[in-house]
Amino acid sequence: MTTPAGLLLTPGAGANRDSPALVTVEGTLSGLEPPLPVRRVDFPYRLEGRRVPDRAPVAVAHLQAAATAWAGELGVPTDRLLLGGRSYGGRMCSMAVAEGLPAAGLVLLSYPLHPPGRPEKLRVEHFGRIEVPTLFVSGDNDPFGTPGELAEHVAAIPGPVTTVTLSGAHDMRGVAREKAVAEAVASWIAVL
Repeated sequence: MTTPAGLLLTPGAGANRDSPALVTVEGTLSGLEPPLPVRRVDFPYRLEGRRVPDRAPVAVAHLQAAATAWAGELGVPTDRLLLGGRSYGGRMCSMAVAEGLPAAGLVLLSYPLHPPGRPEKLRVEHFGRIEVPTLFVSGDNDPFGTPGELAEHVAAIPGPVTTVTLSGAHDMRGVAREKAVAEAVASWIAVL
């Protein structure tokens, strides 16, 4: 596989592009040799000052446009970019790739398999169309999906999957946890 040219990183539904976990991932990847460029992007609802997340078609279209524009700036096709994010942002990236957006891989942090307490409302219907290398980094006490649930459902992904389970819940808050997430992402990228 060709070395990724960059990582497009998106926030969870309750955060923006400057959330500490995303900033920490960017800082860690900028310290690699060679550094990996990261672009943190917000979704339209945040840019417009709304609190309710965009529906998938709007978010996916925004990701396609953002990836295409950044790939153009970098002088590469989108299949040289990693796409990812935390929770809602990662889910939208995975849907964009499943719908045909070429990418080098997916970085999914605290993927929301289902709403808390509602394991029957799965958000995995597109997994069978993800053929790129995919990293899942999740907490061992995440109410949006246990490690066992995650293992069961990622088996549907035809591309290579790596899962990393850290101690903690869904929010990834705290310097030590943010650093552990960033190091997991950097380690995975190093072996792509």
